[in-house]
Amino acid sequence: MLEIKPEDIEKKSFEILTSKMDENRLKFYTEDELLVVKRTIHTTADFDYQYNVIFQNNALQTLKDCIQSDAMIFTDTNMALSGINKRILTGKFGIEPLCLIADEKTIEFAKKNETTRANAAIDLAYQMHKEKEALTGKKIPIVFAVGNAPTALIRINELLDKYKPDFIIAAPVGFVNVIEAKELVKQSNIPAIICDGNKGGSNVCAAIINAVLLQLAK
Repeated sequence: MLEIKPEDIEKKSFEILTSKMDENRLKFYTEDELLVVKRTIHTTADFDYQYNVIFQNNALQTLKDCIQSDAMIFTDTNMALSGINKRILTGKFGIEPLCLIADEKTIEFAKKNETTRANAAIDLAYQMHKEKEALTGKKIPIVFAVGNAPTALIRINELLDKYKPDFIIAAPVGFVNVIEAKELVKQSNIPAIICDGNKGGSNVCAAIINAVLLQLAK
């Protein structure tokens, strides 16, 4: 058994997972992209992520720019919300990420419109975003981090004629409409990080954001 100090555990974990990665995939990504991919593997212990993480339309730089421009960040689950590094996101950049899935307004909106709470949360997120822009009088980026509900991605796509997000993390996990929803994001050409196929999850969403935050905090 390895004798290792607690503060060195993460460093050793990354050394081990890097040694086990496909050499071709290590060369495929840029240095900063690779840091994101490695953190998804570190979070899940699943090496398939070295093959299925897609960076679309200058994704990393766009997400960094959004964070540095006081973006509103919405997650589709409280689990993803709780996993985001608030010390950096809130402490350094002053951004309070939000999850509206269990909000009373979301529940009422979903019942009234006979839709899912994930759908309703997207509509209400855009409403909040519009109100904040009107209040501040400035352009505010809006970012969606979706790790559970493909219906959230579908709703984003349905609203593209009216609203277009600045960035999407498209990582819902599951089997029903998951691949199809991710395809919609690919076709939109919106700057995005996409976990292709059926894999993803709230923990992956948080890991992706945290990987970018750690780069910005250097």
